[in-house]
Amino acid sequence: MTREERRALLGDAVIAQIHERVDAAPEPPPELVEELRPIMTRPGGSVPAPRPAAAAA
Repeated sequence: MTREERRALLGDAVIAQIHERVDAAPEPPPELVEELRPIMTRPGGSVPAPRPAAAAA
């Protein structure tokens, strides 16, 4: 969804309220950031190694 689509869907007032709440939220502690980093970078876990293709019959 593009920025313009979000703005059309939500409207300027709602977007302003979202920005206010985000600005008011405290920064997370560094321990929490480190704990969440693997989830945010690879939410599905590790990527499995590729397997050889099955031989055509």
